[in-house]
Amino acid sequence: MSGNKKEILSWSLYDFANSTFTTLIVTFIYATYFTKVIALDEISGTALWSRAVTIAAFSVALLSPFLGALADQGGYRKHFLFFFTAVCVIASAMLYFPVKGEVLFALFWFAVGNIAFEMGGVFYNAFLPEIASEKNIGRVSGYGWGLGYIGGLLAMFVAMIGFVNPEVPWFGLSKETGQNIRATNLLVACWFSLFSIPIFIFVKDKSKPGKVKVMESVKATFTQLKYTFVELKKYRETMKFLVARLVYNDGLVTVFAFGGIYAAGTFKFTFQEIMIFGIILNVAAGLGALAMGFLDDYLGGKKTIIVSLLGLITAAAIAVLTTNKSMFWLAGILVGIFAGPNQSASRSLMGRFTPSSKQNEFFGFFAFSGKFTVFLGPLILGILTSAFNSQRAGMSVVIAFFLIGGMLLLAVNDKEGIKVANGEA
Repeated sequence: MSGNKKEILSWSLYDFANSTFTTLIVTFIYATYFTKVIALDEISGTALWSRAVTIAAFSVALLSPFLGALADQGGYRKHFLFFFTAVCVIASAMLYFPVKGEVLFALFWFAVGNIAFEMGGVFYNAFLPEIASEKNIGRVSGYGWGLGYIGGLLAMFVAMIGFVNPEVPWFGLSKETGQNIRATNLLVACWFSLFSIPIFIFVKDKSKPGKVKVMESVKATFTQLKYTFVELKKYRETMKFLVARLVYNDGLVTVFAFGGIYAAGTFKFTFQEIMIFGIILNVAAGLGALAMGFLDDYLGGKKTIIVSLLGLITAAAIAVLTTNKSMFWLAGILVGIFAGPNQSASRSLMGRFTPSSKQNEFFGFFAFSGKFTVFLGPLILGILTSAFNSQRAGMSVVIAFFLIGGMLLLAVNDKEGIKVANGEA
């Protein structure tokens, strides 16, 4: 395998590794277990889970621009990636221990793991413009998302046959105490650890190692951030895109954080049904991300995102309005098909808008745009759920985020943004 192909595969395997955290913990298994077992009841559990998602998102919004700029200053990209990967692995393993009633214990480690997961993504995404060219960046980003969904699918399958479904779970784990469900967090920790190894061995960090001390890098970082904020008017299309993503990503994060909770609470899905639901969604999402990665290179990132948002609006409307379980399954499949391309095309468009000297910093702002107001989705969902005593009322907020984000995206001139990033304007 050529060096570049090996780097692309190793980079993509990190998506394969870390997707287990979002699939098993954030969306399908642990989120549902928390609301049904650890919390007092599903309504209060949903509201508390939304608070933890909010705290994690706000923390990432504060940290990502600074640490992204610091990585550019000191060449710390791979160091930060390793640190946050290790923290997420440890937090995932710790989620095995909380039992019924230990709400704060569970929420603390979930929030720590979620922050580490998202921060790791800042530095992982920053490698994309280095390992891909302008011609194939959409496909390479799609490979990552596609392998990510495949990783989530396989991990869900292992969890289902080994821990959730069998009469006697692997390793003699107790079903009465929920030990078999909690053990899926240990599966996440092991999976993430194993498949993240290639990126640290085979992907070269082309950012220059820091020749200055850490404190000097910190001072230079504050100077660089101040300069970047002043200079942002030069990158008008990038900023317009980040504002649009700031909105539509709120809807997507809310769907991921509460999809399993909504299925269990509103449509009375069992753990087994949620597992099957998750597997089907991951199959749809993986195929969507891989297929539309080629569409991204053909149509461009902006048009691909708009197509995906139309699909997501349709899916969300069906999920909120229907009382038919079969129609909810259809909505879930549509979410799977269009969520992957939305994330993949957003990442590739940001890669096209990123100057080569500011990769970590710009992807820090990319993470910032994905998290700065992301607390609004879970927060409003929690408020509406409590106010109307209905998860359906809470979930309706995602439709508004997709609609407003799509309208803002229409104002972005992607050709102009690419020219400015390449120094042609």
